[in-house]
Amino acid sequence: METVGALAAISLDCRDPKALAEFYGKLTGWKEIFSSENNTYLMGDSSVRLGFQRVADHTPPSWPDAGKQFHLDFSVPDLDAAEKQVLELGATKPEFQPGGDKWRVYQDPAGHPFCLTTYAG
Repeated sequence: METVGALAAISLDCRDPKALAEFYGKLTGWKEIFSSENNTYLMGDSSVRLGFQRVADHTPPSWPDAGKQFHLDFSVPDLDAAEKQVLELGATKPEFQPGGDKWRVYQDPAGHPFCLTTYAG
Protein backbone atom coordinates (compact mmCIF):
# COMPACT_ATOMS: atom_id res chain seq x y z
CA MET A 1 0.00 0.00 0.00
CA GLU A 2 1.27 3.43 -0.89
CA THR A 3 1.75 5.81 2.04
CA VAL A 4 -0.25 8.99 2.33
CA GLY A 5 2.42 11.06 4.06
CA ALA A 6 5.35 11.17 6.46
CA LEU A 7 5.21 12.25 10.09
CA ALA A 8 6.42 15.86 10.15
CA ALA A 9 5.82 16.98 13.73
CA ILE A 10 4.39 16.09 17.10
CA SER A 11 2.75 19.09 18.74
CA LEU A 12 1.87 19.55 22.41
CA ASP A 13 -0.74 22.03 23.57
CA CYS A 14 0.36 24.21 26.49
CA ARG A 15 0.01 27.68 27.98
CA ASP A 16 3.64 28.74 27.40
CA PRO A 17 5.20 27.29 24.21
CA LYS A 18 8.60 28.94 24.69
CA ALA A 19 9.04 27.62 28.25
CA LEU A 20 7.97 24.09 27.36
CA ALA A 21 10.25 24.08 24.30
CA GLU A 22 13.13 25.12 26.55
CA PHE A 23 12.42 22.13 28.85
CA TYR A 24 12.35 19.64 25.96
CA GLY A 25 15.33 21.29 24.27
CA LYS A 26 17.40 20.66 27.39
CA LEU A 27 16.03 17.12 27.71
CA THR A 28 16.77 16.14 24.10
CA GLY A 29 19.50 18.50 22.95
CA TRP A 30 17.26 19.51 20.04
CA LYS A 31 17.53 23.09 18.78
CA GLU A 32 14.81 25.68 18.30
CA ILE A 33 14.05 26.10 14.59
CA PHE A 34 11.04 28.41 14.80
CA SER A 35 9.35 30.51 17.46
CA SER A 36 6.45 32.94 17.52
CA GLU A 37 4.07 34.13 20.21
CA ASN A 38 1.90 31.03 19.77
CA ASN A 39 4.24 28.28 18.52
CA THR A 40 7.76 27.03 19.05
CA TYR A 41 9.39 24.09 17.23
CA LEU A 42 12.47 22.01 18.00
CA MET A 43 14.34 19.69 15.68
CA GLY A 44 17.09 17.13 16.15
CA ASP A 45 18.92 14.94 13.65
CA SER A 46 15.75 13.52 12.08
CA SER A 47 13.15 15.30 9.99
CA VAL A 48 10.48 15.09 12.72
CA ARG A 49 9.90 18.29 14.68
CA LEU A 50 8.58 18.65 18.21
CA GLY A 51 6.16 21.56 18.44
CA PHE A 52 4.52 23.47 21.26
CA GLN A 53 1.29 25.36 20.64
CA ARG A 54 -0.28 28.00 22.88
CA VAL A 55 -3.76 27.12 24.14
CA ALA A 56 -4.81 29.75 26.67
CA ASP A 57 -7.13 27.48 28.64
CA HIS A 58 -5.01 24.32 28.35
CA THR A 59 -5.82 21.75 31.02
CA PRO A 60 -2.99 19.27 31.60
CA PRO A 61 -3.78 15.56 31.43
CA SER A 62 -3.61 13.65 34.69
CA TRP A 63 -1.69 10.52 35.56
CA PRO A 64 -2.73 7.79 35.87
CA ASP A 65 -5.73 8.40 33.65
CA ALA A 66 -6.84 6.42 30.62
CA GLY A 67 -7.90 9.74 29.05
CA LYS A 68 -4.30 10.97 28.71
CA GLN A 69 -4.39 9.90 25.02
CA PHE A 70 -0.63 9.68 24.38
CA HIS A 71 2.79 10.28 25.87
CA LEU A 72 6.41 10.53 24.72
CA ASP A 73 9.09 7.93 25.54
CA PHE A 74 12.79 8.80 25.79
CA SER A 75 15.48 6.11 25.78
CA VAL A 76 18.21 6.67 28.38
CA PRO A 77 21.23 4.59 29.45
CA ASP A 78 20.70 5.13 33.21
CA LEU A 79 17.26 5.72 34.74
CA ASP A 80 18.56 7.16 38.01
CA ALA A 81 20.89 9.66 36.33
CA ALA A 82 18.23 10.69 33.80
CA GLU A 83 15.64 11.07 36.56
CA LYS A 84 17.88 13.46 38.44
CA GLN A 85 18.36 15.53 35.28
CA VAL A 86 14.68 15.79 34.29
CA LEU A 87 13.67 16.69 37.83
CA GLU A 88 16.30 19.46 37.84
CA LEU A 89 14.83 20.71 34.53
CA GLY A 90 11.39 21.04 36.11
CA ALA A 91 9.68 17.69 35.56
CA THR A 92 7.72 16.07 38.35
CA LYS A 93 7.50 12.37 39.22
CA PRO A 94 4.01 11.05 39.98
CA GLU A 95 3.62 8.56 42.82
CA PHE A 96 2.12 5.83 40.57
CA GLN A 97 5.02 4.08 38.79
CA PRO A 98 4.03 0.85 36.99
CA GLY A 99 7.28 0.34 35.02
CA GLY A 100 9.47 -1.27 37.63
CA ASP A 101 13.15 -1.04 36.70
CA LYS A 102 12.41 -0.73 32.94
CA TRP A 103 10.70 2.68 32.73
CA ARG A 104 9.45 5.58 34.82
CA VAL A 105 6.69 8.13 34.30
CA TYR A 106 7.19 11.88 34.71
CA GLN A 107 5.21 14.99 33.87
CA ASP A 108 6.69 17.95 32.03
CA PRO A 109 6.21 21.50 33.40
CA ALA A 110 2.87 21.76 31.53
CA GLY A 111 1.65 18.43 32.96
CA HIS A 112 2.08 16.16 29.92
CA PRO A 113 3.18 12.65 30.89
CA PHE A 114 6.40 11.26 29.41
CA CYS A 115 8.54 8.25 30.17
CA LEU A 116 12.21 7.55 30.53
CA THR A 117 13.11 4.00 29.57
CA THR A 118 16.21 1.83 29.29
CA TYR A 119 14.60 0.08 26.33
CA ALA A 120 16.29 1.31 23.14
CA GLY A 121 13.94 -0.21 20.62
